Amino acid sequence: MKTIRVVAAVIKGKNENNEPVIFSTRRGYGEFKGGWEFPGGKIEDGETPRDALKREIKEELDVDIKVCDFIDTIEYDYPEFHLSMDVFFAEIVSGKLFLKEHEDAKWLKKDELYDVSWLPADITLIDKIDSMLI
Repeated sequence: MKTIRVVAAVIKGKNENNEPVIFSTRRGYGEFKGGWEFPGGKIEDGETPRDALKREIKEELDVDIKVCDFIDTIEYDYPEFHLSMDVFFAEIVSGKLFLKEHEDAKWLKKDELYDVSWLPADITLIDKIDSMLI
């Protein structure tokens, strides 16, 4: 089975009540169109996961990020391929979020993490993220 190596960002922020929130995106293309995910993408040859994540977020959302703590590597078998996804917390350092490839996005509070239909690999992260959010 073919393995696809990707990175994903759990972008942290604060809402108007100063509560922690994370950014989620809804896929606007491909086989998994309409599913919710953490933004990111494929690691190119010669790139580190952190460099790939900065590039992908700039390409997809038009913002520059600071890649923070490593969360986990998710290994997930989809029917057609194996996904190996390195996931990091991230923070926006400059720019304004603009959806270039996604059809929707939401900032989710801790108690809203299960309110969207996550893609199968991404849903495996939610308990861990929930326990890490203060």
